Amino acid sequence: MKRIGTIDRPHTHDPRNQAPMSVPTNEPVGSATPNVTIIGANDSRQNRTREMQLIPEALARAHMHDRLREVDTQRQAVRLVTARRMQRRAERASMRARRALAMAVMH
Repeated sequence: MKRIGTIDRPHTHDPRNQAPMSVPTNEPVGSATPNVTIIGANDSRQNRTREMQLIPEALARAHMHDRLREVDTQRQAVRLVTARRMQRRAERASMRARRALAMAVMH
């Protein structure tokens, strides 16, 4: 026996897609409480669900932002090290040129 859904375990979890409850036939008319639909509660429930579904995206976006900032910092550090190395190389070439000029003038 296969059951489509029960009150405790409905077939669908979305309140908008559930079939409305039918009035039992063995109950006298007017004794049952009227069906109460609270649209605001369903909307807020849907909004919470949407917000909770977007949390992983927001975390991933924040993680990627942190990674990009870290990569930019590393790139700046590499550029600084390269610039200092080039500056030292240029200073050594300048000293060699001065020495060569001094040697040429002295002889």
